[in-house]
Amino acid sequence: MLLRLDDEDRQVALGECLGRALEGRGRVYLAGELGAGKTTLARGVLRAYGHQGAVKSPTYTLVEPYELDAVRLYHFDLYRLADAEELEFIGGRDLLAEDCLCLIEWAERGEGWLPEPDVRVSLAHRDDGREASLEAHTPRGDRVLARVAASLGAHGLAAEGDA
Repeated sequence: MLLRLDDEDRQVALGECLGRALEGRGRVYLAGELGAGKTTLARGVLRAYGHQGAVKSPTYTLVEPYELDAVRLYHFDLYRLADAEELEFIGGRDLLAEDCLCLIEWAERGEGWLPEPDVRVSLAHRDDGREASLEAHTPRGDRVLARVAASLGAHGLAAEGDA
């Protein structure tokens, strides 16, 4: 699924749409170069569960936990990870539990240690906006993307080629 995101509001809207579709569980890898909008998308996912505060990328702490009603969400930023094994030392296996929602920026730095994502969102700069490519990697991810596709119009979004 390929989406054009003309501004930050649309990026947040996509995050909210994705957040609702995830239903509080799963693993999402957020890929893209610096400044592509990974943390902005994470802010939208968090808003889907009622979080109204600031969302910062946990670049130095590696993970930022959020307890939101019945949802345990962990926002990882692995940009400064020196070795994937460091995830073991911060309790990564517990944080990546099946009953949690994990958003992982720079997941390639945890390659070989991290489990397969349900969904990978790749963000890229395009003209004066962004482009998001969503790809399912598990059967759960297929169901999530089907829910996202079904609700795009309600969030003011359209897939590339839809007009």
